[in-house]
Amino acid sequence: MKIVCSVIFLTTLAGVILAVDKPAEWKVLFDGTNLSNFRGYHQKNPSGSWTIESGILKFKKKKGAIGGDLMTRDKFQFFDLELDWKLPAPGNSGIIFRVAETDGPAYKTGPEMQIFHRMKAGEKTDTGSCYGLYAPKVANMNPVTEWNKAKLVIKPGNRVSHFLNGRLLCNYQIGGNDWNKRVKNSKFEKWEQFGKINRGHICLQDHGNEIWFRNIRIRKF
Repeated sequence: MKIVCSVIFLTTLAGVILAVDKPAEWKVLFDGTNLSNFRGYHQKNPSGSWTIESGILKFKKKKGAIGGDLMTRDKFQFFDLELDWKLPAPGNSGIIFRVAETDGPAYKTGPEMQIFHRMKAGEKTDTGSCYGLYAPKVANMNPVTEWNKAKLVIKPGNRVSHFLNGRLLCNYQIGGNDWNKRVKNSKFEKWEQFGKINRGHICLQDHGNEIWFRNIRIRKF
């Protein structure tokens, strides 16, 4: 009888573990029709430079319009984020995560999955990198003016993986020994809250260049 009870307990425990590890259902953050899940960084609503055209979210600095990063209204800790992005011309942007609203810009707290018109394996500031810290291991970006499918995963234990067009680019552990060593030897060392926010917003960066997004969805772990 004791053996049977033990088996039942282990089975139940395994079920609990599986339930915890299983991601929640996908939540669509942008379906091509509205920006209800977003606002501007330090703004109540998205700025006039973020517009929707033919189901595509576009950033383009407009004369007289305020710019700024586009930020999720909700905060996230562990998640799986998927989206498509396109640079209609050479430019620069990024996906900044675990952001806190401080006196400085979003990138002073949140690490960035870089978007750039160049991608080379081993380059820490090219597309797919964790900007300035971890370089992509492969270069598989589609040419400028074509869509790319990005995936950013953060699992319990602060383990992060970057994917582009189905390929793993880099992975790392925020707060791990290697992470801390790299941060210490970078410009981020002087930014007190960089990489220290456990649960924060996700920002699509205004870097002054035109950038397009579509099919943005997320699920929590």
